[in-house]
Amino acid sequence: MLAFVTGATGFLGSHVARVLADQGAELRLLIRPTSNLKNLHGLKAETATGDLRDAASLEKATSGCDTVFHVAADYRLWVQDPREMYRSNVEGTRALLDAARKNGVKRVVYTSSVATIGFNANGHPADEDSPVSLGEMIGHYKRSKFMAEQLAMEAGRSGMDVVTVNPTTPVGEQDVKPTPTGRIVVDFLKRKFPAYVETGLNLVDVRACAKGHVAALEKGRSGERYILGGENLTLKQILDKLGQITGLPSPRMKLPYIVAFAAGAVDEAITGRMLKREPRATVDTVRMGRKKMFASSDKAERELGWKIVPVEDALRRAVEWFRANGYV
Repeated sequence: MLAFVTGATGFLGSHVARVLADQGAELRLLIRPTSNLKNLHGLKAETATGDLRDAASLEKATSGCDTVFHVAADYRLWVQDPREMYRSNVEGTRALLDAARKNGVKRVVYTSSVATIGFNANGHPADEDSPVSLGEMIGHYKRSKFMAEQLAMEAGRSGMDVVTVNPTTPVGEQDVKPTPTGRIVVDFLKRKFPAYVETGLNLVDVRACAKGHVAALEKGRSGERYILGGENLTLKQILDKLGQITGLPSPRMKLPYIVAFAAGAVDEAITGRMLKREPRATVDTVRMGRKKMFASSDKAERELGWKIVPVEDALRRAVEWFRANGYV
């Protein structure tokens, strides 16, 4: 099997590529001329230079491939020019699906996000059938992923063989950017968490999540989506676990929502608009945090053989990797 993987130089995509390689698949990986290739070290794979914003490069890169794993995404919670995010996440997905269709790719596994799920204000775990609409998506990242997921789902219900997976919040090693989740770990290690807000996330071990992608290839139903999740934890519980792993103190002060909102607005205005750098907090991230992003993986358990694993080992590996690679 020749598998084409986008996002293999990044966090989750690099783990998906390695799981495929371990199972004997031949790999062709999409890279950009400016890509950091650190996560590909020691991985036997062919590379194809291209870009999600270049449809011709995608058509050339997918030629002869049996399967496509579209893991790449512009994953930032703040951007100076939102149009670039939509070009990558939405139009890039459309172009890749078109390329796969033209080249007769047998099956596409599209990596969406738990961000597209409809979360409940009461914190009850959401699932694939929880009602949601584009209007409920806060911020350009969530909106662009929701729009891209609709393209994948529609393709899967209209003759193409496309399965969608919705990872919750992966954590572990090789988070090179790092992702917003990885930044929580890095900021904790740098003692930049004097307080916490009342919110919650579902954390999933990135290694398990990568294996879930391959399970979706093998067992998923076309036109369906599957949440790949782990443990539902409040932010305070996550920070407490990091404290137990590292020996560093976990914050005890809870920040009221209005104070967090004001801090996000100031950081976005000064760091983002004036200094042209990505802020640590934004109004949108605070707004997102008002709902606990708790999710259920029952469907993946029933249909893919998915099993939830404790997240402590993944958090420990993340801590060790960030420390070993100069992030702290």
